[in-house]
Amino acid sequence: MDDSIKIFSGQANVPFCDNICQTLGVLKSSIEYIRFNDGELSVKILESVRGKDVFLIQSLSAPVNDHLMEMLITIDALKRASAKRISVIIPYFAYARQDRLGDGRQPISAKLLANLISSAGANRVLTIEPHTPQLMAFFDIPVDGLSGARVFVDYAKKNFNLNNVIIVSPDVGGVERARFYAMRLGNLPLAVINKRRDRPNHVAEMFLVGDVYGKHAIIIDDMVDTARTLIKASDLLLEEGALDVSAFVVHPILSKDAVERVQDSNMQKLIVTDTIFHDDLDKKIISISITSLVANAIKKLHLEESLSDLY
Repeated sequence: MDDSIKIFSGQANVPFCDNICQTLGVLKSSIEYIRFNDGELSVKILESVRGKDVFLIQSLSAPVNDHLMEMLITIDALKRASAKRISVIIPYFAYARQDRLGDGRQPISAKLLANLISSAGANRVLTIEPHTPQLMAFFDIPVDGLSGARVFVDYAKKNFNLNNVIIVSPDVGGVERARFYAMRLGNLPLAVINKRRDRPNHVAEMFLVGDVYGKHAIIIDDMVDTARTLIKASDLLLEEGALDVSAFVVHPILSKDAVERVQDSNMQKLIVTDTIFHDDLDKKIISISITSLVANAIKKLHLEESLSDLY
């Protein structure tokens, strides 16, 4: 890569950026984050970015609002430092679940976030496994949403016997995602769990559509937060006769006691990616890297090449 590219890392997932820079053979650019006593944040870009193609990598993981504000301030600093183009790589895009009016007098926070990122000065956004397709439509700048399917499919082919596997969508909204995985894994059968929530992170009822009896079930989802719903889905599949249950979930939010909850569950494995940094995952939770895919996307964006073969 030439010296016209600059890659900066926010503080949310530094190893993710380090792996990308190593893959591309690029030195990570220098930035200083300064925290004042009252909690205010300031950013100083420690090298020239004038006329450069700049990539900022920041996952919006916990503490979400701190990492969000850090990202926005950094974009503004890069814009004021005369960067030629600012592409923001957001491996995990927070607030994506707030993409519609669930009730009266509620915000559409995903749209607000899109406005903030654009107003701060970003020229392009790339994210991984956006929660809903309409997230990309909220932006007035180019947005690419890559799928985690490529790395998961490769992992499954190497580590699973796919002769007696059924793919399971944990809800109706994830059917297309699950079907995509099923096709990539050799047109595997598909089952769907229909669920109804009565409040966030709580499922009031759940039932299965499809036959999992005598099969190895693999749940496909985009994120795991408290893991309660995922474990409840796993228990339902076992009750319906599945031999065992594993899950492929792109974004390991794993808030509060989620890691311990997975450890104590009847799930066999939970396979996640490194879009969110964790250094204390349970042995049941296997993290595989998606940084090679993102590095390839950055290279193509820098060279003005199509990303279509990465979808």
